[in-house]
Amino acid sequence: MKDSKLFAFLQLTRPANVVTAIADVWAGFAIAGGWWFMVSDWTLGPGVFWQKLAWLSLSTIGLYAGGVAFNDVFDAELDALERPERPIPSGRVSKGAAAWMSTILLILGVLAASQVNIVAAGLALIVAILAVIYDYWGKHQFYFGPVNMGMCRAGNLLLGISVAPELIHSPLSLIGFIPLIYVAAITMISRGEVHGENRKALYLGGTMYSFIILFILAASYLWSPDYWQTIPFLIGLAFMIFPPLIKAIRTQDPKLIGKSVKAAVISLIILNASLSAAFSGWKIGVIVLLLLPVSLWLAKKFAVT
Repeated sequence: MKDSKLFAFLQLTRPANVVTAIADVWAGFAIAGGWWFMVSDWTLGPGVFWQKLAWLSLSTIGLYAGGVAFNDVFDAELDALERPERPIPSGRVSKGAAAWMSTILLILGVLAASQVNIVAAGLALIVAILAVIYDYWGKHQFYFGPVNMGMCRAGNLLLGISVAPELIHSPLSLIGFIPLIYVAAITMISRGEVHGENRKALYLGGTMYSFIILFILAASYLWSPDYWQTIPFLIGLAFMIFPPLIKAIRTQDPKLIGKSVKAAVISLIILNASLSAAFSGWKIGVIVLLLLPVSLWLAKKFAVT
């Protein structure tokens, strides 16, 4: 399997990360109340909300997979020096074939979102454009790069919320700043994966992680008297991201920095489970959390960073 052409193409899409993108959409769906409509509101006909969740999930799969695959297309020359084992520099996938696959996936992502509503389609198009901007130019910008990547994740969460399009224009849409800040922190930290020596970025990233956890706790406290349901998820999030980050800060070892980044990326699922629990209760949080073992299993077979 690892020597097959299919495996090489799958490597480009980073399957374990794609699962975290699905968690973004599911959390947005929870924030919009979509999960409860799926089981309680039949006025629009059986299965309507299930269909919308399926289309949005398919949309984010296309957007994320296409976006990260384009990253390898634009990084082909650099990867030939730093990561020659990657599919394109190793010759297992041609640059042209990877570019075509990425383009098709992004288009499919937008088309899938259009099956939900025009707002979802617009958001999917924005995410696709932001992803290509990051791959080609944004990641090389010291300050804008992390924000650019964070905007992709914020748009992904809003994609889930777009099942109730009126909420996109409400203050609730500001919740998109949570994945923006979190992913911006990961992006800053990841710059030390190859050469290390980025202690300031590691400290700043840890500070941003702490802010996110406290913010979610405060938001859940203000949103619901059952805010305590969010606490176990936030403890799990802290347990996943801080131990590897502390080791990376102490050693400045690129390998440990890479492990810290990997843990933070996978922990996006726990972050989304926390948001789901905050807005729709612990049961919905657990549903989103069920994506975690899937992502961890795929992370053993495919590179995360």
